[in-house]
Amino acid sequence: METVLITGASRGIGRETAKLFSKNGFNVVINYNKSEKDALELLSEIKNAAAIRADVSNRKEVFEMVEKANSIFGGIDILVNNAAVAGQMLFQDISEEEWNRIFDTNVKGAFNCTQAVLPNMLNKKSGKIINISSIWGITGASCEVHYSASKAALIGFTKALAKELGPSGITVNCVAPGVINTDMNSSIPKEVMDALKEETPLGKIGSPEDIANTIFFLASKKADFITGQVISPNGGFLI
Repeated sequence: METVLITGASRGIGRETAKLFSKNGFNVVINYNKSEKDALELLSEIKNAAAIRADVSNRKEVFEMVEKANSIFGGIDILVNNAAVAGQMLFQDISEEEWNRIFDTNVKGAFNCTQAVLPNMLNKKSGKIINISSIWGITGASCEVHYSASKAALIGFTKALAKELGPSGITVNCVAPGVINTDMNSSIPKEVMDALKEETPLGKIGSPEDIANTIFFLASKKADFITGQVISPNGGFLI
């Protein structure tokens, strides 16, 4: 039985992804940082799972999490770098601390988690790494320069790492969701969400399940010949 580690799995896209993998017979490592209640609720809902707390920006905590997961399940076969934070403000108002907060979770977190699981994948000469970016990492978002830059960095990270790990039988891909109905977007005013919905050719806002399905496909055997790609489920918002 294969094991997937999903960072930021207690809510939103991560939560639905964890449920989908569990439903399909995978062992699931639910990573969370502050949302312990949500993580434990998810743990009670799914099978063959373990909830392990770690701040992905903290290298020591990440390696301890992976060591614990390996002791429970015998190794990580699939990594989903989903944990992320966001923020909206004018560029000139972004402090160094705020810039670092975004990059520490969104970029350094992926770096830490990937390096932690990689030895097992290299040893087996197989594995799948899926990084969660955003359409704003492709096209940029006004008043979200730090968030957009961090998500663009994940795209470069994906493409370069795919070239490096391909000879070892490891695929690395990126999912760049469009506007999705998650807690992260709950602070966006309704009139703005309505406008984004109107700009989407399919005429609707995406769901966490839409993104979970894309992640699951890239982790499946059906995607064995796909690597270094950016898949953007966005309803046609960005074409």
